Amino acid sequence: MQDVWVALGLTVFAGMATGIGSLIAFTARRTDYRFLSVATGFSAGVMLYVSFVEILSKGLAASVARYGDHWGGWVNAASFFGGMLLIGLIDNLIPSAENPHETHSEAETLPLHDPSAPAPDFASAAGKPFKATGLHDHGVQHPRILRMGMLTAFAIGIHNFPEGLTTFLAALQDPGLGAAIAVAIAMHNIPEGISVSVPIFYATGDRKKAFFFSVLSGLAEPAGAVIGYLAIRFFLGGSAGVVPPEVMGILFGGVAGIMVYISVDELLPTSRAYGKGHDSILGLAGGMLVMALSLLLLKS
Repeated sequence: MQDVWVALGLTVFAGMATGIGSLIAFTARRTDYRFLSVATGFSAGVMLYVSFVEILSKGLAASVARYGDHWGGWVNAASFFGGMLLIGLIDNLIPSAENPHETHSEAETLPLHDPSAPAPDFASAAGKPFKATGLHDHGVQHPRILRMGMLTAFAIGIHNFPEGLTTFLAALQDPGLGAAIAVAIAMHNIPEGISVSVPIFYATGDRKKAFFFSVLSGLAEPAGAVIGYLAIRFFLGGSAGVVPPEVMGILFGGVAGIMVYISVDELLPTSRAYGKGHDSILGLAGGMLVMALSLLLLKS
């Protein structure tokens, strides 16, 4: 039972990073976009390396032990691409007014912590000019901007559901591995917190409300972990409530597919958008190197 609490704690930590992103947006005098570029590249490196080197191989070993060398490989490959298909369907079916992972310029984030800064032009998002009273008035309601922010929070929350289960299952199997994945997903969630906070703040002028919804979107990770784990345990765990190794093998294959999709479709484009020069590839290589050293040290 202690392993379950450790896994859940790591999942909560990863999810709450959306709140950290919101706090950074409201408190930092200047957003360090190059740091965000390296950090998201680092997350992608960790996820890609651990998916192909560790998680996929664990899934293969479990599937081969149950189905044999031939069919075990097929099951593992099917699980991997099934995970990619699942997160791809989620990505395409959720409603969103704007890309939930869009990069917000410094002009958009500056007024969050500096009330004297001029209001950015949200005309394209709101469908009408942004009206400000005096230097800067966030008290005017902007329904379309608010809708965009709420949909962004909802979209990120849906994305975080399978991410939470991914972190939880990895930590349940190997706490060290789960911790590395939790850190990677936490870094990935920081810019997501900014993406939720920016439009909600401009629509309501309420920092607390913007922070609340950024945290709420992150809470989808532990919620996904708990719901997914209970469903797997009670529906697939048999009379003893223990998840069979072959089921864990399939789940690990799917987890690897989800993480690869997130890395390639979300993290790397975000890293490239925030960075300059070789920031993205340096972060990617750094994440792979740290993950490789971690795995080697854990096994030594």
